[in-house]
Amino acid sequence: MQILTIQNKPFDQPIYVTRPILPSLDRITEKLREIWDSKWLTNNGPQHCLLETQLKNLLKVPYLSLFNNGTIALIIACQSLRLTGEVITTPFTFPATPHVLSWNNIKPIFCDIDPVTMNIDADKIESMITPQTSAILGVHVYGTPCDVVKIQEIADKYGLKVIYDAAHAFGVEIDGVGIGSFGDISMMSFHATKLFHTVEGGALIFKESNLKTRIDFLKNFGIKNEEEVVMPGINGKMNEIQAAIGLVVLDYIEDERNKRKVLVDTYKECLKDVPGIKLLPEDNIFTKSYQYFVIRIEEKIFGRSRNYVYQKLKEYNVFTRKYFSPLCSDYPCYKQLPSASIANLPVANIVAQQVLSLPLYGDLTPDEIEKICSILLEIK
Repeated sequence: MQILTIQNKPFDQPIYVTRPILPSLDRITEKLREIWDSKWLTNNGPQHCLLETQLKNLLKVPYLSLFNNGTIALIIACQSLRLTGEVITTPFTFPATPHVLSWNNIKPIFCDIDPVTMNIDADKIESMITPQTSAILGVHVYGTPCDVVKIQEIADKYGLKVIYDAAHAFGVEIDGVGIGSFGDISMMSFHATKLFHTVEGGALIFKESNLKTRIDFLKNFGIKNEEEVVMPGINGKMNEIQAAIGLVVLDYIEDERNKRKVLVDTYKECLKDVPGIKLLPEDNIFTKSYQYFVIRIEEKIFGRSRNYVYQKLKEYNVFTRKYFSPLCSDYPCYKQLPSASIANLPVANIVAQQVLSLPLYGDLTPDEIEKICSILLEIK
């Protein structure tokens, strides 16, 4: 595809990195009327129960529990598995990933990332295991699955639990198996910035039926019935309005994903042969989430740094994001950890200076994507 790179003008309206699916207000009003008629606003109402069932079927997983947000879900995942001591995780992720460990008085141990997938490097996990290690917390970055087979082999060998942060991986399957079927527990985020959303929300996915009971107690103050509180829980419940919005949004997901696929294909065609711009690797083993479109800018080859491109695109009314920069290991609360040292994380420190998430949402057009690519080459 020939991309013109001459005198591009800024977009008239801001082009953001993402936009939420906003169903018609008529559809939302219908759902609100159902809630008003039921007079049931929270505590496992009919909207909540229906969404839980539909998501379980759609995602091809055995058990699923809804939450008010993904962070609370991850905190409870750690509680439900009774994790202690240390957990090996990635520095290349959203802050919530290591924060949930800190909130559980667990020390995050940062492992370097794979230079291709940008997920936790499964080949480096085993060397970081100590007698204090209780689990591995991986992140399916940009919806690309971790090396779930090798991670499970390591976990089985050392008696460790496995949690996956699958916030980017809604609908991803590996050889037809839902991504939430791997590990002991997976968390999904339903934040408004995600492909599927409930405005705010999340879920835990797991294979063991006994975990369903424990997790549902933990997210509801540990309450078993009117007279029994069986464990120290918190309030992590999804309310009926969140669930109702999610039920409506589900009807839009297939169309949104199809639109995003066209846009991703346009990006790939425009940028595939540009020196210094690296695209995510292709892999037909797993289905795509189309959550983000991310490139890596190699400054020495491209001629401009990622930070320069990020700032320059704003002049054209294009707003990108540096997912994930800085690394979590650079935060003041973690920087002092031995595992946070640059020497321990050489790949992650390089990648964090290269990644740029470009605009991707169904309301964009292929022409707009071509223009973004043209601007990208013009500012080179």
